[in-house]
Amino acid sequence: MQIAVSLLPEEFLTRLHKLVSPDMYDSVILALSGTRPTTLRINTLKANPNDLISALQAAGFAFTPVSWYRDAFILTNGTQRALSETPQYKNGELYVQSLSSMLPPLILDPKPGDRVLDIAAAPGSKTTQMATMMKNRGEIVANDTSQTRIYRLKANMVLQGATIAHVSRDDGRSIWKRFPEYFDKTLVDVPCSMEGRFYTQDPKTYRDWSVKKVKDLSHLQRWLLRSAISATKPGGTIVYSTCTMSPEENEEVIQWVLEKERGNIVAEPVTLSGLHTDPAVLEWGTKKYDNTLNTSSRIYPTDLMEGFYIAKLKKLRSSVPETFRE
Repeated sequence: MQIAVSLLPEEFLTRLHKLVSPDMYDSVILALSGTRPTTLRINTLKANPNDLISALQAAGFAFTPVSWYRDAFILTNGTQRALSETPQYKNGELYVQSLSSMLPPLILDPKPGDRVLDIAAAPGSKTTQMATMMKNRGEIVANDTSQTRIYRLKANMVLQGATIAHVSRDDGRSIWKRFPEYFDKTLVDVPCSMEGRFYTQDPKTYRDWSVKKVKDLSHLQRWLLRSAISATKPGGTIVYSTCTMSPEENEEVIQWVLEKERGNIVAEPVTLSGLHTDPAVLEWGTKKYDNTLNTSSRIYPTDLMEGFYIAKLKKLRSSVPETFRE
């Protein structure tokens, strides 16, 4: 444990000590020091879950189902590399994805016929998941700014057969001007400091981390979220998520947008049957956050799950100038 701790940035560890209890601190460090099993979801646009799992079992693979998502499985025998050589993988009948990453679309819960915005979509894990949930009926605008990442996004959409998804390369902070109050539901899975995915044996996962980066990202995240609200119809739903533990990128962003959009939005509970989550942080340093943030949920790193934060917002009334709504 001591060796693992010494590999991570000292300032990150100091912050983690303040964020969680001593018992949870040890469990988080242990989780950041180990590898997680391969997890996947079945692409129901191309395959029946029972039939696909039976075929893979016949090929020597073994799986455990995920209690809170019927299309998700944990690989218990076989390797991810071997799985990627199967015809089913090459045909896009399954998608290797972390369990935590599957949560935001489940909380957003897009339905067939919905108009959906994925404001920071690449590489397409959640975009393609939402296409399956919508049974390829409706519309998804999958937005990203990086051309390199968009190549991968497009490739995943084609392989997975997500025909309702269309790529946009807009600055997410201003995409609402192109789509003012157009979408029924918007996913805001933002770029973050990725603390929930640190791995002590891979310095690339944490070597660029700094408190300054956390604060810079928090500023970007605020405006991506506010843009998403402006792009969503009154009555629509917005889900905000990160894979970090930093309060500045999580609760503080939601606190800020609730104040800026006071009366336009309300926080709603994040719940998923069978899934354990931890409560939001309501105090950080000298800052205290509103009790309404208790509606949001944290997932701290475990041997199965990456660290994640999820908040759900409901839009109550129009938030854009009339000139944009004409």
